[in-house]
Amino acid sequence: MMGKTVLITGASRGIGAAAAREFAECGANVSLIARSMDDIAQIAGEIGEKALAIPCDVSRYGEVEQAVAATAHAFGGLDVLINNAGVVDPMGSFADIDPDAWARAVDINLKGVMYGMRAVVPGMIAQGHGTILNISSGAAHNPVHGWTAYCASKAGAYMLTRTADLECRAKGLRIMGLSPGTVATQMQRDIKESGISPVSQLDWSVHIPPEWPAKALVWMCLPEADPYLGQDISLREPEIRKMVGLT
Repeated sequence: MMGKTVLITGASRGIGAAAAREFAECGANVSLIARSMDDIAQIAGEIGEKALAIPCDVSRYGEVEQAVAATAHAFGGLDVLINNAGVVDPMGSFADIDPDAWARAVDINLKGVMYGMRAVVPGMIAQGHGTILNISSGAAHNPVHGWTAYCASKAGAYMLTRTADLECRAKGLRIMGLSPGTVATQMQRDIKESGISPVSQLDWSVHIPPEWPAKALVWMCLPEADPYLGQDISLREPEIRKMVGLT
């Protein structure tokens, strides 16, 4: 990853923050994208000159487009996009869910992923290469009680991964998803506090550290991951963990 440039959405905490640090350690330039400028500025400051912090709401295409342009300008190009920004709210009975809150989850989890991809794909096609990694979920493939917004939006993003790969692989792009399983992040704390869904009942000790998916994302940028193009890679699978180098 030496000299490559990576843009990461939702980089203020959890998997996004861990990925920014991991890619920087591997020699990449990293652009940290999130709504909370203070958090990403602090992380970028810790990383040093290889990092750039850009406040951005991924549910607004104009802001995403500007963040992509600023990243490419600062580092002389863009090689990898990681669509990590996501929300699990609103959780609860579908009969009681606020439609506007439900739509907001789609704005971030599905439209936000599409906006990131749409903003980088033309430039990646023009340069003949590029990698797009979308943070997926088991919820993209299996229904979870009380999570209609999350499941539906993640399922949509998974199909976006598959269809974009279908269109863009022959043009030099590598597009795939990472289903990390349950990770010890603030999202999991919110889920546990909600008491909604079987996931909220899991013991904290079963959640993997965010550094694991961060290492997986770096591995996914290597040719060794090419057999998984257009698919979701699951960190629950022992074979995948072994290839990534996790124990």
